[in-house]
Amino acid sequence: MTVPKLSDHDERRGQILAALLRIAASRGLHAASMRTVAAEAGVSVSTVQYYFHSKEQLLFAGLRHQAEMVGRRVAGSMPTGAGRDGVRAWLVQIIPVDVEQRAAYTVFAAYHALALTDPALAELSYSRYSRDLEALLGDLLRAAQRAGEVSDECDVEAEAVNLLALATGLADGVMAAMRTPEAALALLDYQLDRLFAGAQRPASARSTERCDTPEVASMS
Repeated sequence: MTVPKLSDHDERRGQILAALLRIAASRGLHAASMRTVAAEAGVSVSTVQYYFHSKEQLLFAGLRHQAEMVGRRVAGSMPTGAGRDGVRAWLVQIIPVDVEQRAAYTVFAAYHALALTDPALAELSYSRYSRDLEALLGDLLRAAQRAGEVSDECDVEAEAVNLLALATGLADGVMAAMRTPEAALALLDYQLDRLFAGAQRPASARSTERCDTPEVASMS
């Protein structure tokens, strides 16, 4: 096989990964194989195997590709100074409020379903991105805490986990038609308003208050 030029290489690789993600969104990852991905991409099986030597390598690359696309989307709309708006910008990407985000949610859900029975995928890919996002949210909350926007009493690592779990649960509800995207965003804003209420209080009050996290069930 002729080795493609670098630009052709990147384009063809992206074409194959896009095909994989379309299959993940429409049929689930159990329907993804070298043959089905090749057919979806309009290339030969040997071409897919040239770029990805195994199905596992292809799946891992697909998840990285999807995560990078979400990251670029957030970076393009990230508010200056971050704070509450920065935290919200990341969390809103999880909630399927438009066609693009519904497709992204479906892809991540497909990876989650496969990770339940694939320990390697769960550890090396899916869980890694969840941990990375928790760490990123924790960093944003820590910066907001230093700026006096969040109570000093808040455990920002725990809050990051709570916020990610809340956004994921709200996303599930939207996809299952349990609530509208607008209702999900209102619930997310309700929690963020409580967490960032310290910005509206003097430092003496912020130093003694606790960051109460409401029960998710009570907001349903």
